[in-house]
Amino acid sequence: MNRRNPTVGLGYALAGAALFGLNASSTRVLAESGYSASQIVIFRSLANMICAGLVLLTTNRAAFRISRGELPQLFLFGIVGVAVMQWAYTNAVSLLPVGTALLFEYTAVLFVPIATLVFFKERHSPVLWVGVVAVLAGLTTISGLSTEPLNRVGVGFAMLASATLTLYFISAERIQRKRDSMSLLFYSMLISTLFWMLVNPGAISSSANPVDAISLGGNLGHQHAPAWLLLAWVALAGSFAPMLFSYLALRSLTATAVGVASTAETIFAFLFGWLWLAQPVSSAQWLGGILVVGGIIAAQLSRRTTSF
Repeated sequence: MNRRNPTVGLGYALAGAALFGLNASSTRVLAESGYSASQIVIFRSLANMICAGLVLLTTNRAAFRISRGELPQLFLFGIVGVAVMQWAYTNAVSLLPVGTALLFEYTAVLFVPIATLVFFKERHSPVLWVGVVAVLAGLTTISGLSTEPLNRVGVGFAMLASATLTLYFISAERIQRKRDSMSLLFYSMLISTLFWMLVNPGAISSSANPVDAISLGGNLGHQHAPAWLLLAWVALAGSFAPMLFSYLALRSLTATAVGVASTAETIFAFLFGWLWLAQPVSSAQWLGGILVVGGIIAAQLSRRTTSF
């Protein structure tokens, strides 16, 4: 598949990062109201599958066609790269401070170029590695890692999220060389939904009453909304839209480039955590945000010297 405008790809990646950053606060509110990680993932996956399916039905029914040869890659992507990744992420942000959870998850930024170098012999410009180091330094500063007591189980979930996010970026880029973004979104969410319904068949029936009002927490603690509304928000604005943006970004950029750009999610997560959940953000954390942005810019500039 021919590469498209990298500027457009970067725009998609940053838009997805902004929505994912907002989703961290939304997910935390849901988790604190009593919804389990697997329940949240099922709701998200099911809603995404329905949305993507409706779009395909009205725009490109031929995209539903699937060959036997695609099945192994799609199942690996849907189960590991989507179902397990979202579950691990949800547990991580529930057990750790958001910045710390994302720091560990986005070590995938380092693992993606290493994996593509080892398994696919892709070469990367030294400028890219400078960008990766800057991003990781920024994430470390943002997280305030040295001053926070860490939940070991939460760290385990965050590292699992990192491993599965690495596979997500690499697989999504390669699958889309032969398949469009919307059908990939549909099939990955279908597989994710079926997987969690088989693993946790009682998740839906045991969930809280979706019409019950829950507090929005933090600065919005005096405001309440029905659980179904927040679930819909997490599913559509926190999952469907940003995942579609990330798939579209991977049509114009490599997995390494999108992975680096997506670390902007951490900045957005802290920003929304400050505005919504009243989580304090120190000057050191803002400095870390500048490092992350600098790393993203360096990674994008490296396209001039290598096949990115």
